[in-house]
Amino acid sequence: MPYPSNADLPVPIRRHLPPPAQNLYREAFNHAWDTYANDRRREEIAHRVAWVAVKRQFHKGRDGDWELNT
Repeated sequence: MPYPSNADLPVPIRRHLPPPAQNLYREAFNHAWDTYANDRRREEIAHRVAWVAVKRQFHKGRDGDWELNT
C-alpha cells in the first residue's frame, strides 16, 4: 500500500516527523514497496527501509523532536 501523500502516512509518522522527514519516509517506503513486490514481508521491509532513510538524514534532538543532521 504505497502512500500517495504525507496525509496518508500512519498517524505516528505524521505526528513525530517534520514534513521533510515525512517526504523522505514516504518516498523511501514507496520505492521499497515496488522493489520488494514479490516478498511476503513487503510492508515490513518497506517500513524498515523508510526508517533507515530517515535516520540517515535526521536525528532525534534533546527535546525529542526530529531534526535534520548538520
